Amino acid sequence: MAIATTNPATGEVIKTFEPYGQGEIDQALDKAQQAHVRLRGTSFADRASWMTRAAELLEAEADDVAAMVTTEMGKTLTESKAEALKCAKAMRFYADHAEEFLAPEADVDPADVNASAARVEYQPLGVVLAVMPWNFPLWQAVRFAAPALMAGNTGVLKHASNVPQCALYLSDLFARAGFGEGAFQAVLIGGDAVASIITDDRIAAVTLTGSVGAGSSVAEVAGKSLKKTVLELGGSDAFVVMPSADLETAAEVATKARVQNAGQSCIAAKRFIVHADAFDEFSKHFLAQMEKTVTGDPTDEATTFGPLSSEQGRKDLQDLVEDARAKGATILTGGEVPEGPGWFYPATVITDISPEMRIYGEECFGPVASLFKVDTIDDAIALANDTEFGLSSNAWTTEEQEIDQFTSRLAAGAVFINGMTVSFPELPFGGVKKSGYGRELSQLGIREFCNAKTVWIG
Repeated sequence: MAIATTNPATGEVIKTFEPYGQGEIDQALDKAQQAHVRLRGTSFADRASWMTRAAELLEAEADDVAAMVTTEMGKTLTESKAEALKCAKAMRFYADHAEEFLAPEADVDPADVNASAARVEYQPLGVVLAVMPWNFPLWQAVRFAAPALMAGNTGVLKHASNVPQCALYLSDLFARAGFGEGAFQAVLIGGDAVASIITDDRIAAVTLTGSVGAGSSVAEVAGKSLKKTVLELGGSDAFVVMPSADLETAAEVATKARVQNAGQSCIAAKRFIVHADAFDEFSKHFLAQMEKTVTGDPTDEATTFGPLSSEQGRKDLQDLVEDARAKGATILTGGEVPEGPGWFYPATVITDISPEMRIYGEECFGPVASLFKVDTIDDAIALANDTEFGLSSNAWTTEEQEIDQFTSRLAAGAVFINGMTVSFPELPFGGVKKSGYGRELSQLGIREFCNAKTVWIG
């Protein structure tokens, strides 16, 4: 895939970039290693001041950054600016809490281990390769970069090939903020160059957000080199609605959860599982809300969501819809590729879905909702868990007993009750099953790429 900025709203190629050669890659890895030696010797106070400065720069430049994001991957300007500001919030969070999160722990009575002192210290691993996707081109990278840099690690970013300007911006941002040359660098390379970087002795660990296939490939290469990995992969999140829920509000939130970022989100609700006693009313509200959405020019404030990020992405989405249609699914709204330039796709709701349809088991990366009817809470939970993924989940009910059932039995990295899944710097983020392993954000996220070193003093 060419490394280029292509406007998804028009299909126009704006700017192309030459992939880095081996000499440029080696230079970047050398700089990253040298920067790590320097950075790990700095104080938390210094790193916090640089991270805070990065947040200030990003906030000041948020409008221009939003325009860049929208041009490269198609989300609305409102969504792009919100993403930039969310990144700044995460930067400030780790600037404020990194020292606390990585403080030595002395929870053991030294006498129990025949010592005069015993503690655990958290120390950075080194240079971490980050392989990141295009759908949240700033946030996906920053939620790794902010904790990693604050811990004293350095980062090499292999970003998606369709968001090169976002990648280069982040590299420049952290350098301008004070972390200096080499602390966080974007390398413009294709996917075929990733394996050789993973096996390079200058790389200590790898983090990836992307598809199951990409995650499996990275884990295999890293495993052979005995290098730590954190993987955040696909999702097919359930959104369960029970009769006690506020059905109109649930439908409004369901619509936002499905079409935000044009449905191109791993943690977007994709499978809407509704109890039979609530199905008709919820479906009425949900269809009305989905049909009210406006897809169009992402720079227009009246637009709900913009185009899909690529022509191939739209083709893949339509193939899922057509497969379901051919096998007997009912398309309640949407489901047709619009005429005209750009890679637009309407909000779509499909029901009468059966297991032989691809959409039943595959991740649907676009504004297409699968709607199911179930008779009991047990049926709802069984259907919600009948997937290879386990990133997040949502359940709507006011019954305490049902809340307990959902929080304990839904197989996912997170459960959101009476709300849609959102990532917060304060809470850990990650999945189970084929949605990956390891955690980002929170205290757990900053410790993923640290050596928990036991210190024992006799």
